[in-house]
Amino acid sequence: MSLDNPETRFLVVVNHEEQYSIWPDYKALPQGWREVGQQGSKEECLAYIESVWVDMRPLSLRQAMQAQEQG
Repeated sequence: MSLDNPETRFLVVVNHEEQYSIWPDYKALPQGWREVGQQGSKEECLAYIESVWVDMRPLSLRQAMQAQEQG
């Protein structure tokens, strides 16, 4: 199945830095990524990511900046 095929189903995945992506449901997840429970067409998955991934900075950067602000 092709990634451009409209029949391809995708999973929304996230890594340890809370960065999101989509992954075809017929392939094994790459190491370091986990499912978030959302699946569907490419467009549905991308729309979900757009609605939940509001801060694109990696988690480690957000944590470092927060620590710096606190003192």
